Amino acid sequence: MSTGTALATDPHVVSCTLAPRFEAVRTAREFARSTLLGWGLGELFDDVSLVASELVTNALRHALGAAEPARLPAQPGPRQAADATLPIRISLVHRSPQVVCAVSDPSSSGPVAREADFVAESGRGLHLVDSFSRSWGWHPLAGAGKVVWALFEAAPEAPAAGRHRRSA
Repeated sequence: MSTGTALATDPHVVSCTLAPRFEAVRTAREFARSTLLGWGLGELFDDVSLVASELVTNALRHALGAAEPARLPAQPGPRQAADATLPIRISLVHRSPQVVCAVSDPSSSGPVAREADFVAESGRGLHLVDSFSRSWGWHPLAGAGKVVWALFEAAPEAPAAGRHRRSA
């Protein structure tokens, strides 16, 4: 993973700290893929990947308040380290049969779903999160920041005959 650092103390609770760059979205997808495959839950990848991409993009655009995160340094310099804000972090938690994808960021402002505008180039992310996850929400973190989460149901070991999954 080129811009992230993965952490794991419990094999069913894993996190990856993301650099404040747009490449972090790709890193989040790669992290989700490797984690879900490791858990034997590859069938969730399409939905979790889409939601992770949206949540990380929102954190980059809104929480960091930078119009161009690609211009932010990947590693904080000496001056920045002293004033460093909370990083963006993606976490995946597997408690069978559920998986939670959570993205934390330094902003204490909650996400707001906008009215869908079909000609706008952005603004549909939270609608996608709502459509592809079982449920989602957010919570403020102690001190500063927030975590936005989405819940997914893993398929049972032996799916019922005739059951189909929506395509992404």
